[in-house]
Amino acid sequence: MHDPQTETQNMEEEVHKTMDSAPQFSKMVAVVHPTEGNQVSGTVTFTKTADGVQVQGTISGLAEGKHGFHIHQYGDCTASDGTSAGGHYNPAGSEHAAPSDSARHMGDMGNIEADAEGNATVDYLDPVIELDKIRGRAVILHGGEDDLSSQPSGAAGPRKACGVIGIANTGN
Repeated sequence: MHDPQTETQNMEEEVHKTMDSAPQFSKMVAVVHPTEGNQVSGTVTFTKTADGVQVQGTISGLAEGKHGFHIHQYGDCTASDGTSAGGHYNPAGSEHAAPSDSARHMGDMGNIEADAEGNATVDYLDPVIELDKIRGRAVILHGGEDDLSSQPSGAAGPRKACGVIGIANTGN
C-alpha cells in the first residue's frame, strides 16, 4: 500500500543523511557585480577559523565614504536593483545591529569604507557568521551608510552590487 506520509519521512531522512555526510567547507566566496546603473564590483571571502569567520574583501566603484555591507536572505541577484536577494539574513529573528553586537542579524556586517578613488577593503573576524548557513545567500553593498540601528536594515539606501556566496576553490 502506498503511504505518502512514510514516503515523505523517508525522503527527509535521506536528505538529512546526505547533508550530514556532505564534505565540510572552510572557505566561501562571493563575486559581487553591479546592479543596474552602477559600477561596483569585487570579491568577498569568508574563511572559517577557530574563533569565527574571517571576512575579507576588496571592492571598487563605490562613492567615497561608508556603505552598508550585508548578507541577504536569498542568493538571487536577478532583479536589476538587487531586491530579489530579499532582506538581511536573520535566522535568529534578532534586531538589526552592528557587527560587534552579539544580538544581531547574522547578515549584519556593518559598513565598508571607500577611499576617494572608490576602493574599499574589509578584513575582520566575525563570531556570529556560520559558513554552512550563508552558502547560497547573497552579499549586498548599499549606496549609503548603515546607521547600525534603524530597523530592519540600517537605512543604508539602494543596493549597488550583489553577489552569491558559493564554495571557494581552496586548491589554488
